[in-house]
Amino acid sequence: MLFSTAMLPSLALAWLDQDNTITAFIDGFLITLLGGFLLWAPCAGAHSELRIRDGFFVTSLFWLVLGTFGAAPLWLAPDLGLTLPAAIFESISGLTTTGATVLVGLDDLPRSLLLYRQLLQWLGGIGIIVVAMAILPMLGVGGMALYRAETPGPSKDNKLTPRISGTALALFYVYITLTLACALAYYLAGMNSFDAIGHAFSTVAIGGFSTHDASMGYFNNDSILWISSLFMAIAAINFGLHFFAWKHKSLKGYVSDPETGFFLLCLAASIVVTCLILLATKTLDPQESVVHGVFQAISMATTTGFTTTDFSSWPTFLPMMLILFSFIGGCVGSTGGGLKVMRVLLIVKQGLREMRQLIHPQAIIPLRVGGRRVDAAIVSAVWSFFAVYVIAFLMILLLLMAMGLDFLSAFSAVAASLNNLGPGLGDVSANYSTVSDHTKLVLAFTMLLGRLEVFTLLVLFTPMFWRR
Repeated sequence: MLFSTAMLPSLALAWLDQDNTITAFIDGFLITLLGGFLLWAPCAGAHSELRIRDGFFVTSLFWLVLGTFGAAPLWLAPDLGLTLPAAIFESISGLTTTGATVLVGLDDLPRSLLLYRQLLQWLGGIGIIVVAMAILPMLGVGGMALYRAETPGPSKDNKLTPRISGTALALFYVYITLTLACALAYYLAGMNSFDAIGHAFSTVAIGGFSTHDASMGYFNNDSILWISSLFMAIAAINFGLHFFAWKHKSLKGYVSDPETGFFLLCLAASIVVTCLILLATKTLDPQESVVHGVFQAISMATTTGFTTTDFSSWPTFLPMMLILFSFIGGCVGSTGGGLKVMRVLLIVKQGLREMRQLIHPQAIIPLRVGGRRVDAAIVSAVWSFFAVYVIAFLMILLLLMAMGLDFLSAFSAVAASLNNLGPGLGDVSANYSTVSDHTKLVLAFTMLLGRLEVFTLLVLFTPMFWRR
């Protein structure tokens, strides 16, 4: 019922512009409101405590149910002419902040529909942060739970405040402050107010939806690209660190956090290689190579998915390298997708440790992150997550190839969906409008799988989960 109110700003804009989406948003609002009421009414008097099993179920249904109901205005809008699977794909892509789209001709669409897409991503972004930092640690599957007791600094804390509601409110303050700052910066750099607000929504959410087909390339403004690069990088860092920096008026948390340091190192490597290749191949002039190289590297590495040009046509290995960097993704407790930086850091450190152990087989070499020893159970959990992630990737890749996609298109589509990135290569480099409805539904499931940290969703498919 609360989610139905997300359609009211777009309904108001549709009424103001007198476009033909008014009925679609009214119907979508009523369908969602009524559906929520029918689910809530029989249980309104229940006050039993939620169990761990309920936590998995509610967390998974958050994106599945809201993503499905959120598709209603997109399906009913006459300007779009979407099938139901395509509308669900677009809605789930927005809420999971993936940014993959089936729409073309964005520049000619009513502003109400454009606002709704951007708002879906913004709401999905704050949902991701709250679930990642307040809910998943309680279930024992969140990234925070993997290392909160093993690393120094504020990121080790399970909760920012004593109560989950307080944690959610604290994170929302940080989230909305960053959104307002980003919107203001975009506006001062030359965007109109509508575009500034819309792109601030998708930038801070690390979503990648745009109000124009050309994405950020539409504005042809280097200042906008630098601003976007800065806010994408900020949004990909643990929001717990942002909260503590704001609360204590200090940057010490960022400096002492090993995950943030490793994230910035990976980001720098991606930027340097991208810019050097663009310069060496003379794909762009020197200034554009730096500006577009920095922007595109950050956009892909943080799993935002904004573009300025068709990066899939860039020379040599650059397009594939940028896709592969999205596997690292953002930090734990951010709106970024991917494996998460901390898991990759632990995998790298474990690999280096094993090589040292081969040279000195009798030595006791503990795994350390930020000067603190990491328990073997945590390393085992990370490797288990990685194994399931890879197996899921390969199974979905084979399924998409069986459904008719070539290897490059299927590989990039799975990577873009599982990592919540958005743009791919081959047939899905521009958008996903050409793939079949069945493929869209498979990719929508893949987006949910990536956003829910794999285990949270897959556990629902085990017989043990449903036993009393």
